Amino acid sequence: MKLGMVGLPNVGKSTLFNALTNAGAESANYPFCTIEKNVGIVSVPDERLDKLAEMYEPDKFTPATLEFVDIAGLVKGASKGEGLGNKFLADIREVDAIVHVVRCFEDGNIVHVDGSINPVRDIETINLELIFSDIEMIDRRIDRAKKAAKGDKKYLAEIDFLERLKTHLENGKSARGFDFTDEERELIKSTPLLSAKPVIYAANLSEDDFANNIENNENYKQVCAIAAEEHSAVLPICAQTEAEIAEMDEEDKPMFLAELGLEVSGLNRIIKEGYSLLGLISYLTAGKQEVRAWTIKKGTKAPQAAGKIHTDFEKGFIRAEVISYDDLMECGSMAAAKEKGLVRLEGKEYVMQDGDIVLFRFNV
Repeated sequence: MKLGMVGLPNVGKSTLFNALTNAGAESANYPFCTIEKNVGIVSVPDERLDKLAEMYEPDKFTPATLEFVDIAGLVKGASKGEGLGNKFLADIREVDAIVHVVRCFEDGNIVHVDGSINPVRDIETINLELIFSDIEMIDRRIDRAKKAAKGDKKYLAEIDFLERLKTHLENGKSARGFDFTDEERELIKSTPLLSAKPVIYAANLSEDDFANNIENNENYKQVCAIAAEEHSAVLPICAQTEAEIAEMDEEDKPMFLAELGLEVSGLNRIIKEGYSLLGLISYLTAGKQEVRAWTIKKGTKAPQAAGKIHTDFEKGFIRAEVISYDDLMECGSMAAAKEKGLVRLEGKEYVMQDGDIVLFRFNV
């Protein structure tokens, strides 16, 4: 999973990126501090993997990973190449989903590129640049379809759909808020729209907001309203607090989070939202040689899941020996689980489930 972190200059984007990844990206109180994109790769926390490691004492322990990309700050006119616009849009094309950091706190010591705190305006600034870029792509697609329609009337339905989508975009609405049919989703698949990418709005709040009640922050409520309208996720977060958590020893973190009324860190919450938005799950492989997590899409069948390990596993797939994580933990060992008949033999049509522990049988 690859998440691109975006936001206007000076909203706390690079501070949050550093806290989540410990990558040490430069962070300062002036616009365009981030020019070249920064990349940080983090392990996905998974208690199930930890328990399997205790059980098997493997030679190798490999959690799933998540890639964060800290993308240059954006200003109006990016879609026309203003500021670092072209680079910004190119970097966004490469990610699976967007973490849009929105400043919701007041602090006179930290300048805002537009001179005031207004999350609705800030979100609109970035969304419109993505929308403008998408409209250009849709226009080119409509021109091609109209030329093709002169010789083949089947393109008329495509033109109608594209023009409805263009009208939606011209009304300042992101493509992710458009009500696509399954057929329309298939049609647009070859034209990757930036404003269709899933978004997590990271509402950057102050420590006082968390200490009191985040629901009292009007800026945060505005972000929630926008997210609800376009089917996006919202994550209340304090970049400064996350930076402090990143510096702490592991044993001190739970107490600090509890004082703020949080169960887990911002990293864990972003990962959870990212998996949910993108429809991802993890299956596990376990043995003395290695305990490992593999990330796949919900609905993936066993042969395709096996292909994540090696293409030969998919080509020569015979069957999968599967047990759920909960069943294995309840039995205490794979031998005990087999005695109880809880290890199943699944074929090519088996749809993988989150937490499946699998041994693939194949022959090439």
